[in-house]
Amino acid sequence: MPDAGEAVVIERQESVATVVLNRPDAHNALNRGLKDGLLRALNEVSDDSAVRAVVLTGEGTSFCVGQDLSEHAEALERGAFSAFDTVVQHYTPIVAALATMPKPVIAAVNGTCVGAGLGFALACDLRVLASQATLSTAFTSIGLTCDSGLSMTLARAVGEARARELILLDRSFSAREAVNWGISADVMEAGQVRGHAQKLAATLAAGPTRAYAEVKAAVSAAWTMTLPEALDAEAAAQARAGATRDHAAAVQAFLAKKRPEFEGR
Repeated sequence: MPDAGEAVVIERQESVATVVLNRPDAHNALNRGLKDGLLRALNEVSDDSAVRAVVLTGEGTSFCVGQDLSEHAEALERGAFSAFDTVVQHYTPIVAALATMPKPVIAAVNGTCVGAGLGFALACDLRVLASQATLSTAFTSIGLTCDSGLSMTLARAVGEARARELILLDRSFSAREAVNWGISADVMEAGQVRGHAQKLAATLAAGPTRAYAEVKAAVSAAWTMTLPEALDAEAAAQARAGATRDHAAAVQAFLAKKRPEFEGR
């Protein structure tokens, strides 16, 4: 059980780091302390070469219900425009840290996942969902548009037409619908979500970390490229991956009919 005094907790097990949102009594609503702590934690595990895969999850019955509206209401009273400084200060760098981290990141969605919480989950590489989890964009219901990358990541995940429906109508959707739409491949009981995500992360942590980083960058960049540009980018990335110790060792292991052991270098 994480320390109740810490808004974000990092748990380490061998090469896997689990970043835990730790405001369970508030359903992990994003107040300043949680946002600051999450950004620090993501930067820490990203820079830590001993960490080769990351799990993001929430303590309690919710993954994350988005912005803490009590804190937001206070910010609005101080000034409507400055109340949204948090988008640039927190949400944008948090999503960027998840999406561009040079190692795989898995969202263990243990319960309700709303607003920026959904944006965080979609910024991860893989998602494991609790069967009873409810997911929603939640922005238009309070007179707002998207942040946390949702205008892009949701459309890429489910298609533009369905993304417009989910955002404009603020329609909640289930874990089973998320699987049917391709958002996740894994749905299970809430108590099993974190453990399953950690097992997936352990598998990835034993893999070619630098190749995974190239895969993440290539898939993200390909959306804005022409085919010739994508082919050129792939060639350059393949050359970088081919120069790693992991590739050379894996080729030798294949020739020797042995299972390769990757070091992440």
